[in-house]
Amino acid sequence: MKVFGFVRARKAEHSIALMCRVLEVSRSGYHAWASRPPSPRVVQDARLTARIRDLHAKRRKVYGSPRIWADLVLDDGERIGRKRVERLMRQAGLSGLITKKYKATTVRVPGVRVAEDLLDRDFAALAPNRCWVADITYLRTWEGWLYLIAVQDLYSRRIVGWSMADHMRTELVTDALQMALARRRPDRGLIWHSDQGSQFVSLGFGQQARAAGIAQSMGSKGDCFDNAVAESFFATLKKELVHRRSWPTRAELRIEVFDYIEVFYNRERRHSTLGQRSPVDYETSTLSPSGSIDAASRLPSFDQINIMSSSPTTQVA
Repeated sequence: MKVFGFVRARKAEHSIALMCRVLEVSRSGYHAWASRPPSPRVVQDARLTARIRDLHAKRRKVYGSPRIWADLVLDDGERIGRKRVERLMRQAGLSGLITKKYKATTVRVPGVRVAEDLLDRDFAALAPNRCWVADITYLRTWEGWLYLIAVQDLYSRRIVGWSMADHMRTELVTDALQMALARRRPDRGLIWHSDQGSQFVSLGFGQQARAAGIAQSMGSKGDCFDNAVAESFFATLKKELVHRRSWPTRAELRIEVFDYIEVFYNRERRHSTLGQRSPVDYETSTLSPSGSIDAASRLPSFDQINIMSSSPTTQVA
């Protein structure tokens, strides 16, 4: 009972007899309740809470209940409902991070012809290296701005190329393009989708893209939803890394961004679009050794996992 719990919590401050009299409960009832062994559910809640604390710390304290729940179900094999995880995290004072607004980065060149929008907000890719999305963002340090471009494969949401610099010249973008090309070696016909920033409409970038057989695509002016996947990645990066502290030097932030992208985001962080798998895990699980799609190994969606875990035969919470 909550009343008995209150009495036990305050017994160092007031006598049990006094509190029981004021709260109109019996002392014998309190002592019987206090001496009773904890129920199996309470014991299990304590075990799960300890595990949730470990997972929350392991995931850099950025995971909310959906991804912690996925860790418990997919990795630990727990039979537990999402609502129970939410409750235990709330009681333990644990939560994910809240997205903050960030500075717009698109600088357009008046009068320059831009590419057509080849995606029309269709961000589903049926195979790797069919469509990459890219964007640039500002990251604040005490030394000044650090500019980051990230190139993301829509198939697995993996960051396949990136570049950082203290400027926004065209080479910021071409360096990221060359990294992505060296890593992925895509066939000709790949779509590169971005906003209408000056770096993406520059002559230097256009020449390198055409030489690689890349078709450029650009969203409409002033509409962030036309490049929503790239925008979402930057929102996540800033929420889970950049905005959590201040950064005295660009060099320190460079190291942490590298670690976040290559170690955490690509290889560990669960993505709801991928059935709560990381981008690397998703590619490994859905591609055959030859690099083609393995239909038999396709992962269930997040909604399907939710349904399976909450069925009457497996539900605990």
